Amino acid sequence: MDNKQYFAHESAVIDEGCTIGKGTKIWHFSHIMPNCILGENCNIGQNVVISPEVVLGKNVKVQNNVSIYTGVTCEDDVFLGPSMVFTNVINPRSAINRRGQYLKTNVGLGASIGANATIVCGNDIGKFAFIGAGAVVTKEILPYALVVGNPAKQIGWMSEYGHRLTFDHNDQAVCPESNEKYLLADGRVNKINE
Repeated sequence: MDNKQYFAHESAVIDEGCTIGKGTKIWHFSHIMPNCILGENCNIGQNVVISPEVVLGKNVKVQNNVSIYTGVTCEDDVFLGPSMVFTNVINPRSAINRRGQYLKTNVGLGASIGANATIVCGNDIGKFAFIGAGAVVTKEILPYALVVGNPAKQIGWMSEYGHRLTFDHNDQAVCPESNEKYLLADGRVNKINE
């Protein structure tokens, strides 16, 4: 690890075997455990725990008090809100070691997970999905889906810019900020390439 390529606050703990990308910032009291891979230009907030072998892509924003456990992969441009948490064992017991039974969870490109949300392991989050604050994800989330509640239920669709999409009679929607166009077909949303 080359400290000249990234910033780590003096109170952060970075274990051996980590790969940390250029421009990444790791703040107060965070612990990066062995064999993690953090991409370029990530921001790891205060009091974050990143367990062994977690992989974060480029430009991942991890807010304060987040726990990312072994088995989690976050693709580029993912946002993890304050105090959200992933799990990695479906049926934990203190007296039973289940380290060999960790389930994998993938968070897709550009997805956002709100404050205090919980992602139950083994449930992938699709690209550009938006998980509302406090939601408890217990099943796979489709790309561009907007989900809220406990258990999380889909209530709409989001654009890549983070705006709720409203579809017309042709099942098309336009993002108000970017003017990108989207098509709803077969229960899924796709961005229309022009």
